[in-house]
Amino acid sequence: MVQNLPVKKFRIGNIDSAIWENKKKINGNEVIFRTVSISRSFKKKDEDMWRSEVINNIRRNDISKMMAVLRKVEDYLYFEAGKELSLEKESSERNNEEVSDDE
Repeated sequence: MVQNLPVKKFRIGNIDSAIWENKKKINGNEVIFRTVSISRSFKKKDEDMWRSEVINNIRRNDISKMMAVLRKVEDYLYFEAGKELSLEKESSERNNEEVSDDE
């Protein structure tokens, strides 16, 4: 079984974000898109175990941490992820050229 792991994670305090890469075929072409999940870590008073929950309800104290995490996510998606895709595409094209030269 192949486990889908996040491409990148960010954490500020008890707020985590994970960037997921997904692939889908559209009109015969593979398209890559990314989604983001945000969760909150917490520890129950009567337990000695950390838990995590997807955030559905935002607490006032979480807003500034969420904004900071989302700024990091935005920077990554706009500036870093594009570079990575370009490098992967260049590498793939070089590999295809090498295979063509060998034939």
